[in-house]
Parts: sequence; structure tokens; C-alpha cells
Amino acid sequence: MAPPIPTLAIVGHPNKGKSSIVSTLAQDPSVSISPVSGTTATNRTFPMVVDGHVLYKLIDTPGFQRARAALDWMQHHTSSAADHANVVREFVNQHTDNEKFSAECQLLTPILQGAGILYVIDGSTPYGPEYDAEMEILRWTGSPSMALINQTGCAEYFEDWQVPLSQYFKIVRVFNAQTADFDRQMQLLSGFAELSEPWRPSLLQAAEILRQRRQNQIKQTTLRIAEMLYAMLQMSERSAIADAEDQTTIDRCINKFQQKLVNMETVCRKDVEQIFNYQKLERHEQNIQIFSEDLFSEHTWKLFGLSRDQLVATGIIGGAAGGAVLDIGSGGLTAFLGSGIGAIIGGVTTWFGSKQLINTRIMGLPMGGNEVVVGPVSNPNFPWVLMGRALTHLKYICTRTHAMRDVLAVDHKIEPDFYAHLSMHNKKFLQRFFTMAKSDKASNPGDLLQVSEILTKLVQSD
Repeated sequence: MAPPIPTLAIVGHPNKGKSSIVSTLAQDPSVSISPVSGTTATNRTFPMVVDGHVLYKLIDTPGFQRARAALDWMQHHTSSAADHANVVREFVNQHTDNEKFSAECQLLTPILQGAGILYVIDGSTPYGPEYDAEMEILRWTGSPSMALINQTGCAEYFEDWQVPLSQYFKIVRVFNAQTADFDRQMQLLSGFAELSEPWRPSLLQAAEILRQRRQNQIKQTTLRIAEMLYAMLQMSERSAIADAEDQTTIDRCINKFQQKLVNMETVCRKDVEQIFNYQKLERHEQNIQIFSEDLFSEHTWKLFGLSRDQLVATGIIGGAAGGAVLDIGSGGLTAFLGSGIGAIIGGVTTWFGSKQLINTRIMGLPMGGNEVVVGPVSNPNFPWVLMGRALTHLKYICTRTHAMRDVLAVDHKIEPDFYAHLSMHNKKFLQRFFTMAKSDKASNPGDLLQVSEILTKLVQSD
């Protein structure tokens, strides 16, 4: 017989972050979250499913509405502590159709059916006696329970809550559903395992399965980034041209080349987000910005590109050529201008005019006539900048919880110091990989996997 699936009812006062807790712990962005009190009107179950198996269930419940009146009824219908659980059950049976106690009956029903209790309070609001009735009712159920101080704002009342909570709950934890990283989430899951001995093996196994899934997600995304890098370094655009003076056709070809690069990075980002179950994440995608900078900015290249000395050390360039590749005003750097693309269309040929950094050439066709060929980008720092941007985006996705509903804005909370953890051996391997891609050679699956392994270590390094 299969062990029971651990189930937790998330209960508490209205608008104290219960739904945010559920969204984060279920890793489910579909949970409705709103600052408006009473958004959750009925129970809704959110299972944590991995490879078709339910690891545990979280039940989002309405907040207590009339706990004091409900407890008064229960106290008038009990004669001893031994009756408490039965009295709570009788209360629900008698008031199920009573709109006055709809919220209380909703949230108590799954508890009476065997769910554990996760009581959520807001550490930024002061403790008051009105909470005693809620906690007393929950204690009467006899169900395993934990209290969670949700830091929805400043936790100035944290100490005020410690004493009353410890009188009603065996375990009291502090948790911020908006900022809790993956390790913090797993620590909380381990705390759940202490609530009920029958649940312990299942919840500890669930934590291990989630850790393994997390590792697999990172490996999937770094492999996807490696594939993107390979494809973007190979990419070029061709167009038939009347003659070498046909500037309109040349400009049009350059613009298509730019947009293809933009689209490739955009698609990769969406793929990364979907792997972590962010299907509808709102982003500043029109600018494809990292630290409020697009790829065109000099600041972006200083953040993500290798320095002149690093380029020389890896054998990418000779010492005499170092200055040229760091010229931000040279060709090939307008690939991700986003909203800025339209603003410079008229002068875009000037930006791509340097054949030292991007291959823009006119070629004769076998059957007569000519064509313009734009790309691939030959700037040796280009793949390093692309890689740094992609890894920074990935690290933000890794640290984002599913309770966060704001627009994804990559800011200075995470500094792009990836290459400080990169050995010279791996730098040279990556450069060989980039060179192979630019040479339009067939990719070796083993090389892609090795790039993925290097990127995985960079993402996980602190």
C-alpha cells in the first residue's frame, strides 16, 4: 500500500501571504496573488508533481473571517479537551451551508480530512488577541502544525510573535515567499518532515527529488545556451544585390541579420524560463536589457567581455591587436539594440562598415549577378558577451520565486563575476568551441555537453 501523500493546508488571516507561500512551495505561477483581501474565496489544491508523481499537496484556503464567533460556538459545545476534534468536526457539519462561517468551514475541511497545518502570519503586522481564536481552533483539530512568519514587509514585530506562536505550535519558522531561494525552500520542506512521522520518508524523498530536478533544469538550460551560442556565432544573412553600390539592399540585409540575432537570444530566454516553469513571465524583452543596458552599450561589454589581457592570455588575439577588439564603436555591436535599432537605421551601414570585426562582403554568383553576405560577427569578444548575458539571465531565473509577479528586471543584485571562477583551461576550451562555430564546422555533441558542464559550474559558483 502506497504511503499517504503529505498534504498541507495553508491557513491564517486574510491577506497575509498565504497564496504567495503556496505559489513558491508548489513552484506554480498560476496561484492567484493579490494585495486585495479575500482573493482566495474557496479551497484550491496545488500538487507538486515531478515526472508524473505527486510529491506533496498544498491547499490554498480562504482566511479566517469569524474565528472568535466560531470558537465561542465550539466552547459552548464541549465538555473536555478529549472532545475538541469532534466538536470542530461538528461545527463544520452544522455550518457548511451557513454563509457566515463559509471561510472557517472551507479551511477546516481539509484539516479534518487529514491535512497538516501551515499557519501563516505577517511579521510586519503586530500581534493581537484576535489571532488567539484562530490558533486555538487549529490546536483543537489535533492536526500536526507549523507556524510560518511571512516577511511580506519589515519584520519589526517578529519578536512579538515568537512567544504566542510557540505556545500553539511545535515549530515556528521565518520565511519570505518573495525572496526565499531554492535552498531555503528545501529547508522548509525538511521542517514539514518533522510534523508527522508517517510523512517523514515521503517528504525527505521529495526534497531529494526536487534537488535532482533542480540540477537537471540547470543542465538543460546551460545546454540550451551552448546551442544558442553555437548557432549565433554561425549565423549570417544573404541577399541578392544589383551592384556593390546598392546601399538600400545592403542596409536591409544588415537589419535582417540584426533581427535574427535578437530573435535567437529572445527564443533562448523564453526556453530557459519555461524549463523553470515561467511560461508567462513578463520581461523588458523589447530592449533585451541586462543592468538596464543592451548589447550595444560600452558598459555591457565591460561587464561581460574579457579584458584585453584575458583575450591575449587565451590566445584569442595577439598583443598588438588588443586595442581593436575593444572598440565599442566598431562593427557587429548593434546586434541587440532593441528599441534603438530603428533610431539608427539610416546610419547602420557605418556601424557595420569595419570588415575587421564583421564579415560584410559582396560575392559573385555562379549564374551571374552578386549577393551581399552579412555575418557572422567576427569580434572575438562577441561570444563572451553573449555568454555573460545569458548566464546572468539564467542566474536571475534560478533565484526568482514563483510568488514574484513583477516584471523581470535584471539589476545589480547579482554581479556578473562568472569568469573569475573560470580556469584558463576552460577559457581556452570555450574559445576553441567559439572558433569552431565561426568556422561553420559541424557541432560535436560531446563539445556541447562539455560547454554545458562549464556553464553549469559557473552558474552554481558564488
